[in-house]
Amino acid sequence: MPLQLKETENLREFVDFPYGLFRKNPYWTGDLKKDVLKLLCQSHPFWRHAEKKLYMAFDGGRPVGRLAAIINHNHNSFHNEKCGFFGFFDCEDDQAAASALFSKAGEWLRAGGMDFVRGPANPSSNEVCGMLVEGFDSQNLVMMPYNPEYYLKLVENSGFEKEKDLLAFKWLRSSGFPERFERMARRALRDGKVKVEMVDVKNLDGALTKLKDIYNSAWEKNWGFVPMTAEEIDRMAADLGPVLKPEYLFFASVDGAPAAFALLLPDFNIALKGLNGRLTPLNLLPFLYKMKFKLNRGRLLTLGVKKEYRNRGLELLLIRRAYESARKLKWEYGELSWTLEDNEAINSVIEAIGGFVYKKYRIYRKKL
Repeated sequence: MPLQLKETENLREFVDFPYGLFRKNPYWTGDLKKDVLKLLCQSHPFWRHAEKKLYMAFDGGRPVGRLAAIINHNHNSFHNEKCGFFGFFDCEDDQAAASALFSKAGEWLRAGGMDFVRGPANPSSNEVCGMLVEGFDSQNLVMMPYNPEYYLKLVENSGFEKEKDLLAFKWLRSSGFPERFERMARRALRDGKVKVEMVDVKNLDGALTKLKDIYNSAWEKNWGFVPMTAEEIDRMAADLGPVLKPEYLFFASVDGAPAAFALLLPDFNIALKGLNGRLTPLNLLPFLYKMKFKLNRGRLLTLGVKKEYRNRGLELLLIRRAYESARKLKWEYGELSWTLEDNEAINSVIEAIGGFVYKKYRIYRKKL
């Protein structure tokens, strides 16, 4: 039977596909399916300013690939582009299926007035994005993707070229925090104008107000950045609230004004591995045990400083605070991800404190 391609509104079928594809893969770890369904559901605040089409490829009735075509109107108005996105790409090692999926998505994006397509973005740079191109021999950390190496061939043979690489740094806790940077961090605190405080988990509304004040300003000029709406930030906070601890989120202020923040999380993927996307009575106890005793690594997801407070040592203060949290939580290492490959300002700081690149992810682009 020839390859069949269809647009689908069956979110469960679309979400289920990679869990079967990678069930025996030792490195791939997926989120809980219910969380992926919430992200793709039309009620998610992202889709108030975006559109999508979901496609699946079948061979003899058996699913062999999936792809989402996305138009993010906020991105296009912010960057003055006519850019479509692809995301949620998963496929068997089948070039015909992959090329058919990308062709179909391209047709819809072109009909929507887009000039080019960029991705992967699941569904934007504020969520999971990028395709792994180096570092296939270890598991993906929380909110980072994993894909086998053959994906690169499938994408590039479908006409895509590299646009930008994203870097993931590894930082061993045993490396410590260099003394010369410790002195610089102390100097930043000397005049009493700068303070670093951990989140008050009993006053998340107050923390959310500060985060909203900082977030969009801190990344405004970054390549690919799209401001999050207030509703998107609220949803993110609601998702993180149940697992948030003071060691995970901290703020820097200057003269009492919110100036910077950093967010790190334990690698919950350690506990999610083996669940196949679903908690059941049989796997609940092992999951809870791993959540309590086995989370020995984590990820620094975001570190942002408002532009008017840069070059005052706030980045170092937040990284030092992250190191103190990692030490308290007894993490063996932390991942600092992701950064843009050409963001020399932050990459040089991470390297200077002992971090090293151990994974790379790629954003691809194709003219429509």
